[in-house]
Order: sequence, then structure tokens, then C-alpha cells
Amino acid sequence: MKNLIVIIGSLIVAFGFNFFLVPYGILSSGISGVAILIGLITPFDIGLMNLLLNLPLLVLGYFKLGKLITYNTLICVVSLSFFLYVLPVIPVADNIILSTIFGGIIGGIGIGLILKFSGTSGGLDIIAIIVSRKSNFSVGLLLTGMNGIIVLISGIAFNWNIALYTLLSIYITGKVIDKIYTNHIKLTMQIVTSKGELIREDLLKNIYRGITITEGYGGYSKEKMDVLMTVVTRYEMLQVKKIVRDHDENAFINIFETVEVDGAFAKN
Repeated sequence: MKNLIVIIGSLIVAFGFNFFLVPYGILSSGISGVAILIGLITPFDIGLMNLLLNLPLLVLGYFKLGKLITYNTLICVVSLSFFLYVLPVIPVADNIILSTIFGGIIGGIGIGLILKFSGTSGGLDIIAIIVSRKSNFSVGLLLTGMNGIIVLISGIAFNWNIALYTLLSIYITGKVIDKIYTNHIKLTMQIVTSKGELIREDLLKNIYRGITITEGYGGYSKEKMDVLMTVVTRYEMLQVKKIVRDHDENAFINIFETVEVDGAFAKN
């Protein structure tokens, strides 16, 4: 199922490139953008260049991100290269601004799906995920920052109007990615319950997160309560809620977004 979604995501990305960005010489983010640039100024095929340029970074991903994500990335790189090769380059819109906006949105949707289901589209995605796991920066923000060099290349190779359209497309793509791929978002959960020990044991058994427990009592009932506090990713939130409700239907759960974590926090 995951492999199918990665392939669908690759098709979406290729569609955004060949029908919106490439017809106007607008580059995408990452290695795909470099492949588009080479394809526009040389006779080499964009799909083939995308495959060749990604091979060294696939090796890096294997050692830093593991076999699963590298396997899915390989599927994505091959699929994306294939779709870029077979899909015709035809402009859907005759307006460069609309093509820039929708090309960025469609590309962001495709890459976001790929990232969400344990893959990358290759290239700078691999570097962005590695850096994101060691910092508090989001993947979309990192991709936007690292793609500054592509904007400069675009301006030098073509003109600065195209460079600015490329910058707009990359920015939109990064924002869309962050709406879909939310693994970098951390949440603090406070759980007020009378079944603190049972919930603690279950959480430690099923969630790889630390828990801080304090004692309190209800302001109205004056009943003794346990207050459990833990920091989780957005994907883990539903699992924590289910564990709590399995033990205490009446537990009070307060959830709020965490701006930054300074200390031990597993991101894998």
C-alpha cells in the first residue's frame, strides 16, 4: 500500500513539473530542479538526469535513514524519472503566474505524500530529513533554504524573472509539504487521571517517549489525581489518546503544540 502511494505521489510530482513548471522554464526544488535545468539547456532527458543525479544521495540515505526509507526512495526516484520521461511537456495554463502557483502546489502535494509514507523524492529531501531529525527545523523550511542556490542558477542561466518565479514555486512547495508531512511537529500532552499507574505502564510499553508524573487533586471534587506529561509527535497523539481512553474514559487531556524541545527527544 505504501509503495503504491509513493508511486502515486511520484506521478503527481511529474504531472506538476511537465504540465506547469517545465513549459515555462521554471525549476522545481532539489535535485529534480537541477535535472530540469540540465534538460532545458542540453539534449539530455530530464527523467534520465534525475535518476543519475540521485544515485549518490540514495547511498547516503541508506546509511543515514535506513533500508525502508531508502527502498521507498528508490521506488520514488525510478517512478518519478519514468513519469518525467513518458509524460509530455504541455502547458495547462497560458499564464506563467498560474503555472508557478499550481505547479508548486501540485509538486508539494506529491512530495508531501511521499514523505508521509516513509519515502523521499530523493535529492535534497534526504539531506533535509537527516538535518530535521537533528534540529527543530521543519523539512519544508530546510528545503526552501537549501534551494536558494537553484534560484541563483536559474537567474544566471535564464533571467531573473524566471528565477523569481522559481523562488515562488519552491516556497509554495515547501509550505504545502509542511501541511501534509507533519512528523516534525511536536505536541505536549497533559493527562489528568485517576488511573495514572495503568496508563503509565501502557504508554511506556507502546510509546517510545519519556513521561513526567506529578500528583494533584480536583479543585471541585478534591479527589486525588495523577498528572502525566509527555511530548510526542503528531502521529503519536492518536495512539496516546487511545491508550488513555482504554483505561479512563473520564480522563482530562490537554494538548498543545510545542515550539521547541531542548534535550533528549527521539526523532526516528
